Amino acid sequence: MNHTYTAATLEARDIACIRDDRTLFDKLSFTLEAGQAVLVEGRNGSGKTSLLRILCGIRQPDEGTIHWNGGDIYRLATGYNAATAWVGHKDGIKLELSAEENLVFARSLGTPSGLEISDALEAMELGGFDDVIAINLSAGQKRRLALARLLVTRSPLWILDEPFTSLDTHGISLIENMINIHLADGGMLAVTSHHPVGLDSADITRINLSE
Repeated sequence: MNHTYTAATLEARDIACIRDDRTLFDKLSFTLEAGQAVLVEGRNGSGKTSLLRILCGIRQPDEGTIHWNGGDIYRLATGYNAATAWVGHKDGIKLELSAEENLVFARSLGTPSGLEISDALEAMELGGFDDVIAINLSAGQKRRLALARLLVTRSPLWILDEPFTSLDTHGISLIENMINIHLADGGMLAVTSHHPVGLDSADITRINLSE
């Protein structure tokens, strides 16, 4: 990646999430700045994915606001979308396309990072799989392809829901290294994971939605 992001701030102010008349969380506030990470923890059903979807702007909080550099993310619309990269619990890749075609498509939807598609595949240890149709990849390879989208687009804020799903120990190490480089470059991270996340940065805010 080899670039430094412009300083930015994400601020959640007293946000609440209600589902089926049940309050998952409320009065939740935190700030995320360059090089910082928010690790969202909690039991299944505690609202971890819902919180990330709120941070992405996919759904609105039932109370409170989310601000990016002082502006409400729902009013910034495309400007905020361009600053964020979301990889959900599901891979979100197109199974009928090749590995290379998936990354070309992903790059077309965001701001290109300048990294060659072939280099992104190599970084995710998918070199030689360029022309392989995604449906024929293993579960771990599909997950690494999904995460390779982060390398071909330039987004300061990565929002990752269970990024280590389907990955073996080596694959997890690969992604942790990618995340640490992103944070060292001044990127930002919001992540949920049932697996401990090996982050070099001591600047981590932990939010446990079960407490």
